[in-house]
Amino acid sequence: MVSDAGQLYTMEGVAAGIIMLLTAYIVVSTTSIYTTGDTHIPDMQLEQLGSDVLAMMDTPNSVGGKNQLVEFVNENSGNDFKETFLKYCNARTSGDDDNLHMSANVTYRDVSHGNEIKEHQFVKPPNDGSWTGRESAVRVTRWVQLDQNSPSRDPYGSRAQAVLVEVLLWRA
Repeated sequence: MVSDAGQLYTMEGVAAGIIMLLTAYIVVSTTSIYTTGDTHIPDMQLEQLGSDVLAMMDTPNSVGGKNQLVEFVNENSGNDFKETFLKYCNARTSGDDDNLHMSANVTYRDVSHGNEIKEHQFVKPPNDGSWTGRESAVRVTRWVQLDQNSPSRDPYGSRAQAVLVEVLLWRA
């Protein structure tokens, strides 16, 4: 006579096997494996951070208010720009500051020398050994409109023009 007493043990074994396979799949799929294809993600985050900071500095605090980015370029105050830029990059609610370094250039058109496109080093890279050329740096840019006859406009000249502020940003 055939008995069905072994069916319960078979179903229990199959269910246990499925549970063990699902557990193994969940453990393997949640383990983060850092591949070379994922190395661009921190660079993208750093680029977005730099782009957001430049946009924030280019936005007046109030209607008719002053634009920080235009003021820094007009006054050719690269050190103040660097200090403010890095302060905004490290603005967070908690945790340590990020170890960010930067350099910046301003590209402009020089009409006094036959409409040449020139580049002015606005913020020099640090000399502290943090830049070896191997760091993964990102480049963020922002166009700035300079008004005519703004004070102390060396080397950009006194005419109204658009200049390109270009920031190279990296973690050390």
